[in-house]
Amino acid sequence: MPLQFDSSRYQRLESLSMNTSNPVSIRFTTDQAQALLVEAAAPGVFRLSIGTPEATGKPASGSASRAAALHELLARTEAIGEATVEQVELDGGPGFRIVQGDNALEIGTQPLRLALYRKGQKVLASSGDEDLFAFGTEDAAAPKSWTLAFDLDPAEGVYGLGESKIMLDRRAERVTSDEPDSRALPLAWSPRGWGLYINTVGSVVHDIALEEFAPDSYVLTIDDSQLDLFLFVGEPAEILNQYTQLTGRAGQPTLWSMGTWLHQAANTGADQLAEAAREMRNRGVPFDAVSFQPPAAWEIRGKLNLEWDAERFADPRHILGEFKALDLKVCTPGFPGVPRQSPMFDELEDKGWLLTDESGSAHVFDGVPATAGAAFGLLDLTHRDVWTFWRDKVRQMMDEGVDAVSCDVQLDIPDTVSARNGDAGARLRSVYPMLAKRCLFEAAAWNKTPPEGVVWSRDLFPTAQRLPMHASTPVPNTWEGLAESLRAALTTGASGVPGHAHDIGSPDHPLDTMTPELYLRWLAAGVFSSNLRFHAVPGLLPWDFGEETFQHAQTLMQWRYRLIPYVLGVIEDAARTGLPVQRSMALSFPDDPEAHAYELQYLLGPALLVVPAVQPGKQIRVYLPKGEAWWDLSTGWRYEGGTTWTFECGLDRLPVFGREGHMLCLGPAAHHTGEFNSARLLDEVWLFGMPMHNPSVMRNKIRVMQMQGSSYAKGLEGLKILPSEGLEVKRRGAEVRISRAR
Repeated sequence: MPLQFDSSRYQRLESLSMNTSNPVSIRFTTDQAQALLVEAAAPGVFRLSIGTPEATGKPASGSASRAAALHELLARTEAIGEATVEQVELDGGPGFRIVQGDNALEIGTQPLRLALYRKGQKVLASSGDEDLFAFGTEDAAAPKSWTLAFDLDPAEGVYGLGESKIMLDRRAERVTSDEPDSRALPLAWSPRGWGLYINTVGSVVHDIALEEFAPDSYVLTIDDSQLDLFLFVGEPAEILNQYTQLTGRAGQPTLWSMGTWLHQAANTGADQLAEAAREMRNRGVPFDAVSFQPPAAWEIRGKLNLEWDAERFADPRHILGEFKALDLKVCTPGFPGVPRQSPMFDELEDKGWLLTDESGSAHVFDGVPATAGAAFGLLDLTHRDVWTFWRDKVRQMMDEGVDAVSCDVQLDIPDTVSARNGDAGARLRSVYPMLAKRCLFEAAAWNKTPPEGVVWSRDLFPTAQRLPMHASTPVPNTWEGLAESLRAALTTGASGVPGHAHDIGSPDHPLDTMTPELYLRWLAAGVFSSNLRFHAVPGLLPWDFGEETFQHAQTLMQWRYRLIPYVLGVIEDAARTGLPVQRSMALSFPDDPEAHAYELQYLLGPALLVVPAVQPGKQIRVYLPKGEAWWDLSTGWRYEGGTTWTFECGLDRLPVFGREGHMLCLGPAAHHTGEFNSARLLDEVWLFGMPMHNPSVMRNKIRVMQMQGSSYAKGLEGLKILPSEGLEVKRRGAEVRISRAR
């Protein structure tokens, strides 16, 4: 049994008494004289906190940085729900029931335990296993860590918790929040109707139905003196909505960033990337941006300025100008580190601007790709002056012509390293990438309203969902690698991150396994995703597999650019709903268990069901979720939901289905987004049955209403409308009437 589950380390909280209550919060005292605060944080959200300033009613003690960090984790700190409380007799003895509308939280008092109800049905309850602790603390007098345990049904799935290439359902996994290899994010939820979030920058270990320990339990160990637990009740979409309202939502990506990217090959120069870019343009492959390989394109030099790497960027103005002449945006790597051999290292150490070790000296980290393997120190971004300095200097580079910055800084920072504000260990490992990415996004957004920009990064950290785009993780160039890339996208989406970019193959793995068929299937999945990126590597470019494959790739890429107004509209919707672009079956159809088994199918936004091909052959098996009707984009045929089909699909398409009641707004074919007409972004609209919903589309001004069996739409002036079979369309000035054909 792992050490963190050693019962001798913990004390069970045995009883509870109520002190005061009001419509927003209820205050209790535990048998260990600890203050427990329960709040109606929002409709369908309960917050339980012990030892926090809110719970004790006292100012924050200890490190002020902890309070500041927790405040940064929450976009909204005040409770906005309302609840009633009553003392009741529960199965195990006396307790309290706290009710918000159709949802309720029951707190048993002998011992302390929880049960969450949705519409009268229990959806989550503390574990009844005597070897576990429903609610336990390591030291009641001076808590250092907490443990919670909940029962899981044998077939119950648990989703979220960050990126996984193995399974969407996180059962039988251990996820540790501050271990970079865990690729962790803090939200967990179940299709049964519950969600869970621990608000901390300390380490949290999630043990989800581990066979060797507790196969039917979800056990959490929280390394923090304070416990701050949020419990959510509702459909998964409602949980993501409330979670992202609570913790913050994404800013907007730029229009150009939704186009295709081309990434520099390793060990090549700017001239070779420009040559590959010209080849893309000459062959008519649509794309919008190029991105450079690490190491960082600049570093801090004399007079605290960022200066270009003279060896790789001898003439930055000329290099950037070459790409601008091709109507391309440029993403260069940045890194908040200072090489140890740089003269600026000692100067910044003297200023107290670098993270330090136990001796108080600047800590020297081992080299990483961003520093070309050279040892370095890290800027202390917890220091406001340092953070502002780096943001402003990066902004100056953007004023010189850089359009975006890539930066991976999720490092395994040793426990002995600390920041000026006292952060160290797990706390610093969580906070540092969060600070770095917020700094870069502010530099990119720079006084834009609403904030608009893109930061290309693979880092995952609390509040990662506030960035609109997450970069992909390298996977093998195999069919299983394609499946892994899809799982990574769907698991990060299930954790609240709105967009996940797909690399079309990986130069980090052998290329001889990438066949023409696999390449086209991979490209098709990337086309119907948040974003995609080519690599300027022979063997991974669309013309490397023969003319027939290239023509199929061109057909798919035309689809990609026509989809951009829709995909960007879905990301704009994420700022209102918290829902990702790519939505798993469990997220979209929680009441259809059969759909959950088709884990690599997904909704692209609300209107399209996409079924990637993840094995050789033209036959693709599809499950159409029940309760809906679906329209095949290729044939226009209508299928009832709750059915399974096998479709024959050529290499230039995938099974993609429109969801009845929705519409798909498409833009024109283009070579890059600069060709889009800002006054007329759309070209045509496809109707999937009688439209019942406003469409997802960038800068949406299209509105749909129903009246007397017909739908009326405004905002479709000048657009070609393709109705599904059985509908007729009549234009009346600025209004379009859609009705059943007579």
